[in-house]
Amino acid sequence: MAAPLSDTPLSPLQTIAVIGLGTMGSGIAEVLATAGRDVIGVDVSEIQTARAVAALEASTARSVRRGRLTEPERADVLARVRVSTDLRTAADADLVIEVAPESYEVKQQIFRELDSIVRPGTILATGTNALSVTRLAADSAHPERVLGLHFFNPAPAMKLVEVVSSVLTAPAAVAAVTDLALDLGKEPVAVGDRPGFVADGLLFGYLNQAAAMYEARYASREDIDAAMRLGCGLPMGPLALLDLIGVDTARTVLEAMYAESHDRLHAPAPILGQLSEAGLTGRKAGRGFYTYEAPGSATVVPDALTPLSGGTGTVGRPIASVGVAGSGTMASGIAEVFAKAGYDVVLAARSEEKAQTAKARIGKSLARSVDKGRLTAEAAAQILDRITPAGSYDAFADVDLALEAVAEDLEVKQQLFATLDKVCKPGAVLATTTSSLPVVACARATTRPQDVIGMHFFNPAPAMKLIEVVRTVLTAEDVHATVREVCARIKKHAVDCGDRAGFIVNALLFPYLNNAIKMVQEHYATLDDIDAAMKLGGGYPMGPFELLDVVGLDVSLAIEKVLHREFRDPGLAPAPLLEHLVAAGCLGRKTGRGFREYARR
Repeated sequence: MAAPLSDTPLSPLQTIAVIGLGTMGSGIAEVLATAGRDVIGVDVSEIQTARAVAALEASTARSVRRGRLTEPERADVLARVRVSTDLRTAADADLVIEVAPESYEVKQQIFRELDSIVRPGTILATGTNALSVTRLAADSAHPERVLGLHFFNPAPAMKLVEVVSSVLTAPAAVAAVTDLALDLGKEPVAVGDRPGFVADGLLFGYLNQAAAMYEARYASREDIDAAMRLGCGLPMGPLALLDLIGVDTARTVLEAMYAESHDRLHAPAPILGQLSEAGLTGRKAGRGFYTYEAPGSATVVPDALTPLSGGTGTVGRPIASVGVAGSGTMASGIAEVFAKAGYDVVLAARSEEKAQTAKARIGKSLARSVDKGRLTAEAAAQILDRITPAGSYDAFADVDLALEAVAEDLEVKQQLFATLDKVCKPGAVLATTTSSLPVVACARATTRPQDVIGMHFFNPAPAMKLIEVVRTVLTAEDVHATVREVCARIKKHAVDCGDRAGFIVNALLFPYLNNAIKMVQEHYATLDDIDAAMKLGGGYPMGPFELLDVVGLDVSLAIEKVLHREFRDPGLAPAPLLEHLVAAGCLGRKTGRGFREYARR
C-alpha cells in the first residue's frame, strides 16, 4: 500500500499533464514548457490539441522575434510538449492540472479516471475559479493530493497564481506546487477554499454591481467603463471585462459565490442571465454588452446603443469666468485646471489669508510643472495671473460658473449654496464637487434648483481626467449642456450619471474595498496577499488596503455609510473592522497608521 502523500517526500514536479487545451490550458502548457518542464497536453478534441500546438508555435515564434527566446531555445520548448486525446498518457505525470469546463460533473469524471491512471503520489490540481475544491477532493480516492491551482488569463503574462487548499489537502502538496509556481516566475498566494478565492471573489462582486448599474439604466455602458478606467486607473472597464471573461462564465462564478455567501451583491444581475440565454456571451460570441467586429475579435463596432457623437443638440450657456469656493487641495487643484484652460478664476475662501495660501499652493504646483518641462515659466505666470484670491463669496457676483469644493458636510454645503444663491447673477451655473452627498439637497438650498448640478472631480484634479456630471431631477438641460462643454474645454472626460449615493465610481469601488476588509476580518487571507492578488491578478494600480490607507479610513467609512443608508442592502454595511480602526484613530497614512503602519513625517 502506498504511503499517504503527507508523509511522502515529493520529488520535483518535472512531468506535468495539462487536461483541457483551451486558451487557459494552452497558456499554462507554454509557461511550464518555457520553464523546462515536460508537458503532456490532453484534450478530448483532436481539433483542440492541434490548435494548442499551433498556438504554442505562434507564441514562441513571437518570443523569438522579440528577443525573448533564441531559435534553439524555442525548439527545446516545442520538443517538451506532446499532446494527446487519451487521458492515460498522464500516467507518468508528477502533477496534473485540469482546466476543463466549469462543471462538477465534468471535473469529477476527470478526477475519477485519473485516480486509476496516475501514481498515488501524483498531485491533482484543479484550475477552477468558481467550484468547490473540497467537493472535488472529497470525490477523489486520494483527497489529500487534490488542491486548486488558479492561473490568470493570459497565463504567460499574468504573474498571480492562487494556491487553494481544502481541509483535506496535504501540506506537502501545497509546498510542492508553491515551489513550482515560484520556479515558473509566478507570485503564489495561499488561499482557502471558497468560490472566487481572493481575486475573483472581489472582482466578480464588482463586475456584478456594474452590470446591475447598467441594467438599471443609471449610466451608459461607455460611461460606466470610462469612469472606472479613468477614476480608478483600471486597465479595462467592468462591462468590457465581462465581455472578455465571458458573460456566461461570470454568471457561473457569481452563482457559486451566491450559493455560499447568500449575499445579494453576489446574486447574478438578471441581465447576465438574459445575455447568456440569448447566446450573447461577449467577445467569443461577437456580442455581449458591446458588439464586436467578429466572434473572438477585440474590436468594438458601433451598434444601436452607441452614443451619437454630436451630443443632444442643446446649446449651453456662455462661460467666461469661474468661481471656486474652498481653500483645500481639491479647490486649488480645480482652480488650476480652469486657469490652465484660459478661464478667469476667482478663488474664494472664508478669509483672504486662506485664499492667498490656496493660490500659493497653485504657484508651487505650476513651478513643479516648469521644472519638469511641461510649462514655460512665462505660461505658468500667465496661468497664475488669471487667478484672483478673495476672502468673501461676494467676489462671485459676476462669475458664470460657481463651483464649491468645501468640506464634505451637507449642512456646510447647503449654507454655501444659500450664499451663492444670493451673490451669483441670474443664469450662473452653480456646481458642487461632492463625492457622496445628494446634489438635490444642495439645489433645494437655493431658489434656482434648475441651475444646480454636480461636477465630481477626482484628486489630484490637475492629473485626473474624469469628471462625473451629476444631474438632479430638477437640473435644466442647458445647464447640463454647459457643463459638458466646459469639461471638453478643460480637457476632462465627462461621464453622465444620476443623483444617487456614490455616483458611478464610488458606488462600485467602495463595496469592493469593503469586501476586501471582510476577507481580512474573517482571516481568509492576509492584507499583503489580497493586495498582491488584485494588483497581479486584476491589474489594479494599488491593492485595496493600500488604497484605503491613501483615501483615509474615516473618509472610506463615511462613504460606506452613505451607500448603506441609500441602498439599504445588508451587504453594503461597513465592515466592523473598518469601524474599529476609525474609532481607534487609525485613519491611514495621514495618521501614520491604518491597515498598515507608516513612518511619521
